[in-house]
Amino acid sequence: MATIRKEARINRSADEVWKVVSDAGSMDWFPGIESCTLSGTTRTVTFTGGITVEEEIVTNDDELRRLQYRIVGGAIPVDFHLGTVDVIDIDGGSLVVYSTDVQPDGMAKPMRGSVGAAVEGLKKHLEG
Repeated sequence: MATIRKEARINRSADEVWKVVSDAGSMDWFPGIESCTLSGTTRTVTFTGGITVEEEIVTNDDELRRLQYRIVGGAIPVDFHLGTVDVIDIDGGSLVVYSTDVQPDGMAKPMRGSVGAAVEGLKKHLEG
């Protein structure tokens, strides 16, 4: 199983960052997403080019500031996927750590690019 981890310091409070990350039905900050809808714990994400995936929100924990989701269907061929976004209070700002475990290992390269773009997109969205 491949593991990817990207992180960024964001010059906003952990509460401000968490408010954006924890809104699982809105992913304005994630580059390449055309639309996102949430029904219960099922999120449907459509990427640029019409690629659609279904995800299950596994954890949305306000106390830990942790969001976890897994791909459960759609056009991305994974046997296993778990994405985790942690928002950590650090020196009046935030440290965002976005990690993904994925199988097959061959999906690591495209996932690495996507996770990296997401962290940078979140930073840009919040810092301007």
